[in-house]
Amino acid sequence: MRDMLFDLHTHTDCSDGSLSPAELAAYALEYGVDVLAITDHDTVSAFAQLETSAEAVPQLITGIELSCLWHRRLIHIVGLRIDLASETLAAAIEQQRKVRLGRAETIAKRLEKLGVEDPLDDVLIRSGGNPGRPHFAAHLVDIGFVKDEKTAFKRYLGAGKIGDVKESWPSIDAAVGWIVAAGGQAVLAHPAKYKMTKTRLRRLVGDFKQAGGVAVEVCSGSQDPATTSALARITNEAGLLASAGSDFHHRSQSWSQPGRYTRLPPGVAPLWDTW
Repeated sequence: MRDMLFDLHTHTDCSDGSLSPAELAAYALEYGVDVLAITDHDTVSAFAQLETSAEAVPQLITGIELSCLWHRRLIHIVGLRIDLASETLAAAIEQQRKVRLGRAETIAKRLEKLGVEDPLDDVLIRSGGNPGRPHFAAHLVDIGFVKDEKTAFKRYLGAGKIGDVKESWPSIDAAVGWIVAAGGQAVLAHPAKYKMTKTRLRRLVGDFKQAGGVAVEVCSGSQDPATTSALARITNEAGLLASAGSDFHHRSQSWSQPGRYTRLPPGVAPLWDTW
């Protein structure tokens, strides 16, 4: 009998994924996922479209991915098993929505100065009112401004580029606090993507734990064994649990299909063992 397959980090078209919540659940089932967390960016609207009972297949875990700042660096915190009826969570989501809209307006104005004509309307429609940089990237591809979304981020939307607007995001303490107040468990998302030195990453993990975080996403999609081992050591040193997820967004991204993340190494304590 095989072990249960958990995927605790995925996205739908309620944020920047390409599949509807129902399509994602069905797609994850095709890949053998037993327990699926939908963790859309700063929204839980996917769950209004789905059955979240224990009998659902795959079993669904409520989740969210919150954007926040740590020493002016954009960090993502996944919240799992959150209470969707939490008033604190609802207020946090509304605050994040306002930040996202304000940031989108700023990005649009900056891109207009580069010759992109009125991108905001299309981005808002494309995103369903929950705009992020991937929606701008898709718009730039569609109008022929860049050849693909990777180029859009490399030239205009990535870290340090003209579309990198992050000053209004909440602190990491606030983001973790919202998750805890909603009865959830806070997970530091895809730490390898922040491209920090190990010393700085240890500081981030330490501050995250102090804020109330309980787990680190040791495995995120396909990553090399050395990265996984290093993250496992940092997680164990901090006395935190280990989480894992594909960070699925699109069918076309072969490195992040549902359940197809690098497996947790021995010696770490899986978050789901506490459930």
